[in-house]
Amino acid sequence: MPLAPADHAFVQRLSALLPDDTLRPAEARHREEPRGRWTSTAEWIALPRSTEEVSTIVRTCAETGVGIIPLGGGTGLVGGQLKPDGPAPLIVSLERMSAIRSVHPEENAAVVQAGAILADVQSAAADVDRLFPLSLASEGSARIGGLLGTNAGGINTLRYGNARDQVLGLEAVLPDGSVWHGLKRLRKDNTGYDLRHLLIGAEGTLGIITAASLKLAPRPAATGTALLTVPSPEAALTLLALARGQLGETISAFELMHRTGFDFLAEKLPDLRQPWDRPPEWSVLMDIGLGRGADPAEALETLFAAAHEADLVTDGIVAQSLAQSEALWTLREHMSEANRLVGAVSSHDISVPLGAIPEFISRAGPALARLGDWRINCFGHAGDGNLHYNVFPVPGRTKADHVDQRDAIKTCVHDLVHELGGSVSAEHGIGRLKVDDLELYGDPAKLAAMRAIKSALDPKGIMNPGAVLRG
Repeated sequence: MPLAPADHAFVQRLSALLPDDTLRPAEARHREEPRGRWTSTAEWIALPRSTEEVSTIVRTCAETGVGIIPLGGGTGLVGGQLKPDGPAPLIVSLERMSAIRSVHPEENAAVVQAGAILADVQSAAADVDRLFPLSLASEGSARIGGLLGTNAGGINTLRYGNARDQVLGLEAVLPDGSVWHGLKRLRKDNTGYDLRHLLIGAEGTLGIITAASLKLAPRPAATGTALLTVPSPEAALTLLALARGQLGETISAFELMHRTGFDFLAEKLPDLRQPWDRPPEWSVLMDIGLGRGADPAEALETLFAAAHEADLVTDGIVAQSLAQSEALWTLREHMSEANRLVGAVSSHDISVPLGAIPEFISRAGPALARLGDWRINCFGHAGDGNLHYNVFPVPGRTKADHVDQRDAIKTCVHDLVHELGGSVSAEHGIGRLKVDDLELYGDPAKLAAMRAIKSALDPKGIMNPGAVLRG
């Protein structure tokens, strides 16, 4: 059934059911996405203050056939937070529902509303000497609901897992307006289908997450950081295996970075001080967290000695203070900003099995060279197989010169990822950008099951229409 627009008559009907100031004309920040690729057709935004108000909004949209776009912090990079065509939907933002309801350090748990900003949740955990380990560059603006809706990853996935692994329970409004009260703090609950994992990663297509019970973790008593020069991606993976053998599961981050990333930092963000005059071809940035009485700098220096003897590293820096650690991570965290300033022709958030990382890197470059001359910035969370493989024009040219090649570049990269048993969306989700890719590379049985679930829970197709699955 075709969707109806969120027009003046609809707004009048919904306004009568809600407190004043819940509905407003949408602002530019609600209708745009970070890369500037699309602008939403939505003209109105709802800003509810409670789960009950979200329920009223969704129920009214279901009755009238108006599409809903759930909005978190708006930091997503695949267009899941806006609808660029078709009847104007209603944006539903949970920015007013940002409370941290309770923190339970004895249980290593916290209950928060979906509009809570990630950095605020991290701070609340730190206040009781706990850690909420989900961490990514946009943590100062990204909201919990959006992070769970996209199953966000980040730098600590190696040790703590994706967003999905940080959740004990959820509260959510389903597409008919009913409320699922699943906000339990249980580690074990085998009472049928796990709706929690169905909604996490669904990108708002099956309902709106309104609150979450989150797992916290003990804070490591001591942390350490090392930036190590490696001769190749193969050496980086062997180094990871050696590090795990020596340090076990204390490794929280293991980032592989190519020289191009540091070149971009020097070109576009020259005020960021780099630790070398000429960056190496490949380097690894790693973090560890140890228990009380352990010395992380000593542990990393011992690892460096063993890795150097095995010809896995040629140089390195072990941070001797928190300030030095933060300075090293500042370089990694600003690579995405430098990429944006240079202007990628095509960006790829991909994952492959760990053992296939070297083969992917060695084959992707020559395959792309057959399409033209490029600069490639390959960096990312090598510890969990997630690479950000971005293709840029050579100096003197811009991405606008290669618009007609973007699809060919993407196909070249994604075909190889699929051949190696990987995923064309590692941590950013499908949104609207990768709907075609999901249909092309997705398993047919899985896609059929996804469509059946969507049809059963959202028969009118009002929840984030056109995202993940074609409308």
